[in-house]
Amino acid sequence: MTRIALVVTDVDGTLLTKDKTLTDAAKHALRRLKVAGIGFTIVSSRPTLGMRFLIEPLAITLPVGAFNGSSIVDPQLKPIEQHLIPAATAQRSLDLLNEFGVDIWLFTNDSWLTRNGDGEYVPHEKRAIRADPVIVSDFAPYVSAACKIVGASSDAALLQRCEAAMQQAVGAQATAVRSQSYYLDVTPPGCDKGTFVQSMAGRQGISTAAVPPVARAGSNAVVRIVTTFTGSVDCTVAKALPA
Repeated sequence: MTRIALVVTDVDGTLLTKDKTLTDAAKHALRRLKVAGIGFTIVSSRPTLGMRFLIEPLAITLPVGAFNGSSIVDPQLKPIEQHLIPAATAQRSLDLLNEFGVDIWLFTNDSWLTRNGDGEYVPHEKRAIRADPVIVSDFAPYVSAACKIVGASSDAALLQRCEAAMQQAVGAQATAVRSQSYYLDVTPPGCDKGTFVQSMAGRQGISTAAVPPVARAGSNAVVRIVTTFTGSVDCTVAKALPA
């Protein structure tokens, strides 16, 4: 049986409860990993600044994966490895979202940018990532630094049509998919949570077999799985991370 050397978890729905709370039970479980000599880090579709509030409580010392793993940053949130949306593709994405009339957010490594601070889902995102947006009049100065672009709308049917049009427009130059019925995410191509796990294994000099990732499996999934890892290790309880 392969010894577990590193645990990588998702954030929302795994570490955090539905109301975005980090429980004492989760923190205690993760401390057990350190005692057992097992490394720990996180990967999420969240922007980099939306990971900040987790670093200190979880005593994370390893790189973390933001933007679905397309950006790897150190615990101070400085980029180690970063993949961006190609500038021309980012501009094409912005133009299409404009055509569909949805709210647009552009994330760089350290900023959340929007032209509409009163957007319908701005309060929801502020609570989720514990950060405020920067209001801009024009996205043009930031297109070449786009880590993620989001179209937000409560019109699910509209966003579904926008998703299909976006996938056609960006082709292989970006990944365009609805992360929620109300969010359409455009991210760099070829990167996901699985590639982050592979990268972390390489950085730690270990086999991916020693890194059983934990996907969304309920807010107390980490407690259950850490108990397994620090006791009698059975890799079958860890679910594979989705792409």
